[in-house]
Amino acid sequence: MRASLSLAARLARREMRGGLKGFRIFLACLVLGVAAIAGVQSLSQALMTGLERNGRTLMGGEVELRLIHRAATEEEESWLRDNSARFSHTTEMRAMVRNAESSDLRRLAELKAVDSSYPLYGALQTEPAGEPASQLAEEEGLYGTLVDRGVLDRLELEVGDEIELGQGRFEIRGVITREPDRTTRAFTLGPRVMISQAGLAQTGLAQPGSLIYHHYRLDLPEGESLEGWKGRLNEAFPDAGWRVSDLSNAAPGLDRFVHQITIFMTLVGLTSLLVGGVGIANAVRAFLQSRQSTIATMKCLGAPARLVFMTYLIQILVLALAGIVGGLLIGAMTPLVFGPILAERLNYPIATGVYPYPLLLATAFGILTTLVFSLWPLSQAQKIPAAALFRGLVSRTTARPSPAVGAAILVFALALIAIAVVGTDGGQVALGFVGGAIGALLAFRVTATGIAFLARKLPRSRRPGLRLAVANLYRPGAATGSVITSLGLGLTVLVAIALVEGNLKRQVLEDMPEEAPGFYFIDIQADQIDSFVEDVRNFEGVEEVNHVPMLRGRISEVNGVAPEDMDIPEDIRWVFRGDRGLTWTAEPPENTTVTEGEWWPADYDGPPLVSLDNEVGELLDIGPGDEMTINVLGRNIEVEIANLREIDWAELSINFVMIFSPGMLESAPQSHIATVRLDPEQELALERMVTDRFPNVSPIRVKEALGSVAEILRNAAAAVTATGSVTLLAGLLVLAGAVAAGQQRRIYDSVVLKVLGATRRDVARAYLMEFSLLGASAALVAVVFGTLGAWAVLVFVMRGEFHFLPWQAAITVVAAVAVTLVFGFVGTWRALSQKAAPLMRND
Repeated sequence: MRASLSLAARLARREMRGGLKGFRIFLACLVLGVAAIAGVQSLSQALMTGLERNGRTLMGGEVELRLIHRAATEEEESWLRDNSARFSHTTEMRAMVRNAESSDLRRLAELKAVDSSYPLYGALQTEPAGEPASQLAEEEGLYGTLVDRGVLDRLELEVGDEIELGQGRFEIRGVITREPDRTTRAFTLGPRVMISQAGLAQTGLAQPGSLIYHHYRLDLPEGESLEGWKGRLNEAFPDAGWRVSDLSNAAPGLDRFVHQITIFMTLVGLTSLLVGGVGIANAVRAFLQSRQSTIATMKCLGAPARLVFMTYLIQILVLALAGIVGGLLIGAMTPLVFGPILAERLNYPIATGVYPYPLLLATAFGILTTLVFSLWPLSQAQKIPAAALFRGLVSRTTARPSPAVGAAILVFALALIAIAVVGTDGGQVALGFVGGAIGALLAFRVTATGIAFLARKLPRSRRPGLRLAVANLYRPGAATGSVITSLGLGLTVLVAIALVEGNLKRQVLEDMPEEAPGFYFIDIQADQIDSFVEDVRNFEGVEEVNHVPMLRGRISEVNGVAPEDMDIPEDIRWVFRGDRGLTWTAEPPENTTVTEGEWWPADYDGPPLVSLDNEVGELLDIGPGDEMTINVLGRNIEVEIANLREIDWAELSINFVMIFSPGMLESAPQSHIATVRLDPEQELALERMVTDRFPNVSPIRVKEALGSVAEILRNAAAAVTATGSVTLLAGLLVLAGAVAAGQQRRIYDSVVLKVLGATRRDVARAYLMEFSLLGASAALVAVVFGTLGAWAVLVFVMRGEFHFLPWQAAITVVAAVAVTLVFGFVGTWRALSQKAAPLMRND
């Protein structure tokens, strides 16, 4: 055994002296797939390590307490100050900011008020530089403000100019270049404006019931544990209703974002390796075909099949290791290249470095993929007799792998699946991917077989070129299976991405309801609502005004179980992540469809009831008669579910996950929210009128908000498309490999055709027809499977509607045919220029 292995290694070393001819595609596929997985996993670990190291800066302290609508009472704030090493209070809300010299220039902004201790960690960077406390302080009767660059650009201002916020005026004293505790937020309605807490009091914007978030950041007392401190806090204020965060969830939104992106990108890398696996199999098969005479000679000289198998397996593994090392180098460098870019966008330092686990994971993927896809053709070459190898160009003989090799392939495939599911932390998503990948491979192989079968059954064309092109789809050694599988997989990913993106943009922009409001107005005070409605209804061009009272509350229990102890489906997890808007009414809103239970009587006067979103009820298996606990303004309210109702969020009308019966909440501090539908040409005038008369009211233009969503979708789609292009690139590499694998066959065919009287033009036309048919077939299959994939994502994952977009499909077909023609023409050029005499003499 040892002598046989030594001889195989010596023979492999001698053969490899001839260079890497035939293995370039093999190496490229491995490098691409391994680099994708190693790079994504390394970048993810760098991001997560950066989050852990900068948790205090991102959160603003060791502990954060958040209240909505109300500030902490004097007793609560005094306790927090007395039981912390350091303490800071910030307030956030939305407000209209105006150019003090030109009231026509205004825009909605994200307002933040800070105290003199801000920030506890990190540094607020501004131009010009300075200390926040002094920059925001009062000087000569004016408080200072710091703003994002967007405020200056939109309001035509410069540092030193003045703005108006509510009833106050502020001097711009700097531009914010980095805000340490402002982590990534996917959706904002305006640029940042920062003032002091004393300045906020001058604006008159902080009214009871307004949508205001109060953040209390602090450091724990020296020597006290987090759990002990939380216990004392809950004992002192059991019903305060604040949300407490610590360093274990310093940036939960970023944590989820990084985790989800990592899973998606890893699946793209796995897809690239899967497609590359087809290229590996093609490359190994083509390499062994080029070594037919060598293998035949070895067998004729008495070499056992095992020696042949080991000789070429050693070569493949050595080359695979070279490709894997190349991919690992690229993957290890990924955090260094993309880390600074992401650090700028995510607003925290990325912990760049070399991380061993991602590299080991990518190495395992590379080795297993190589073995799974190369053992079959190796075993075939091992079992084919020498005589068949000598006849290989004219007559092809196939062989099935031995039971031992078949078992090895199965074991390696199962190991690959196990690592994909467990090693990537993808869970059910990765398991679904594995199932989908296996299904896709089988579907494309069956499709390729079907295309070859149909080509065989087609009537013989009278045009020689077309007849030859059709025959090449099913001839022995045809590239139909490889091209359909590899190019089809890559195109399927891009078709699905294009259709999902197109449908989302259509839903956001094109399918906006005709009755959608032009404005949302928030933070309307209870003593302002009557005047607001009267003024707006009398405004020229206004067609409809709707308004409801609003508070925000957090679901703290469902049937006595806290959300953290519940198994909440991903689709409705957002309902439990924070405070949700709620309202109350005696009559059901217009177009309300009650799916279970009954609406309460108009004169109901009893224990509080709630109407719940039907989707939440169905997914949690709760309904009428079940109980919930809602924390509103620090008070826990026990409510009974009276009914479930359907909510069509796409209508953009005022709606809430929870609607209460009247009575309980009417006396609580509250604000109103209103929608206004009007002539679009009057929107700017209405905005000016409302913000002049009611400075505390914040208008949100629906079109601008949808435009922000569309911009997010465009950015996400661009990133996803670029990522999906890795799969397409792998498919193109495999396509090139498939063309190269059939090179010898095409040379032989072209020489025979020339001898029989065909011109170079005739042969070229036949080959181009063949590749056109292959490209069109791959594209059509990709359109079918990509459409099915996009439909499944939109309907079952995103719970939306699906529309087939033929333009994206047409572009895919044309691009696939063009790409296949280019690769096919490049691959056949040598075959067309081959002279007949040398080949005929050799054969």
